[in-house]
Amino acid sequence: MEKETSQPVELLLSVSRDDARTLGAQVEDQLRRAIREGALRDGAQVPSTRDLARQLGVSRRVIVDAYGQLAAEGYLALRQGARPRVSANAAAGAAAPAPSLAVAPRAPRARFDFRPTAPDLSAFPRSAWLRSLRAALASMTDAELGYGDPRGAEPLRLALGEYLGRVRGVVADPARIVVTHGYSQALALVCSALRAGGARRIAMEDPSNVDDQWIVERAGLEVVLVAIDEHGLRVDELARAAPDAVIVTPAHQQPSGVVLSSERRSALLAWLREHAALAIEDDYDAEFRYDRAAVGSLQGLAPAHVAYAGSASKTLAPALRLGWLVLPQPLLDAVLREKIVADRGSSRIEEHAFADFVARGELDRHLRRMRARYRRQRDALVRALAQELPQAAITGIAAGLHVTVQLPGAHDDDAIRAEAARRGLRFATMSDYGEHATGPTTLMLGYGRLPEAAMVPGVREVAETLRAAAAHRS
Repeated sequence: MEKETSQPVELLLSVSRDDARTLGAQVEDQLRRAIREGALRDGAQVPSTRDLARQLGVSRRVIVDAYGQLAAEGYLALRQGARPRVSANAAAGAAAPAPSLAVAPRAPRARFDFRPTAPDLSAFPRSAWLRSLRAALASMTDAELGYGDPRGAEPLRLALGEYLGRVRGVVADPARIVVTHGYSQALALVCSALRAGGARRIAMEDPSNVDDQWIVERAGLEVVLVAIDEHGLRVDELARAAPDAVIVTPAHQQPSGVVLSSERRSALLAWLREHAALAIEDDYDAEFRYDRAAVGSLQGLAPAHVAYAGSASKTLAPALRLGWLVLPQPLLDAVLREKIVADRGSSRIEEHAFADFVARGELDRHLRRMRARYRRQRDALVRALAQELPQAAITGIAAGLHVTVQLPGAHDDDAIRAEAARRGLRFATMSDYGEHATGPTTLMLGYGRLPEAAMVPGVREVAETLRAAAAHRS
């Protein structure tokens, strides 16, 4: 698991073969207690599996399994070739910073993190990104360190134009690409530009991301919610609502996971053309698909009526703050005005680095690796759900980073959330995506951040949470 990188680390820990618990359980219990009580603080080194097995006189496999369970629960951080350490913020007794108006207190570390929007941040390709960052700094001229074109660095717009056309079928003229600080800024820029041009109402899928609704409303636009079903957006309801624009997630609807059917796509495009309206296409989770062929972008079918938006937040990491828009020509100048007012352009150095990263094929290689990894993690989650919640209906598994789990019977979402928080679980329910979300209680369980080995204990904890919440309710 780890290499010998320094002298052995001593740890006050003992096991007894007369104890009713297994040797591994004794190791886990003592380490958990030491971390919770603050004897082992955040970032503290612990012995390698080989060293601890030698100290205790037990099989190394016992320590490997114990460390693996503690890592899955968030107590230990394990990295190939590095000394095992206590995870950051794992110690329950660690002193927390005083809360302030400017900085919200940091949430405690989850034992099992099933958040549906979370990618595996440990898989970020650090070495490849560092090579691209060095290449960018070595090749950038002095002039390119200035503000430059508010659309973004030309090398990145060229690389994105080629990539999006090849992989997503986007008609991506680099002159109409605007680089942003992620999808949220992209949406805010388009909404502000639409409002300045006289738009008043924007339709959104129901349910949908509540944060997106706030962005639309902050731009001064009225939100009109339009229902979805198993085929995606209800275009007949959209036509009755008569908005100026609509936000859609056609490749993998957020949060339900349904794909906009070909019939609905045709109907939506006909409505856009007939009313000279705009669709804002959030290409959510389009890169991660497992059991079906890729679905091309909506923009590729009607580039004059669709503003295409994407980002690197789930494919690489949110910390990059990189997103992009491919805009219809009439909207370009208005969006650029909003971008100049907002920040005069995104980070040039990271833009050049990402251009190199994409052009060298590193993004393609990373996505191939992650599709295989996420598929294994998804399969492990689905197996665990079938074992622990056999009566639940599981959908949305063909793509993305989460599954939807519709529970039988009546449940109290608030009671489930409270019990989950008490147990150190993080996941979402369909009701988190708007007050209009109705129907049976549906969990949104992400598999991006949990390793395969953690799926069974994690889902078991979810099942126990549901049982405990039901018991409190009764």
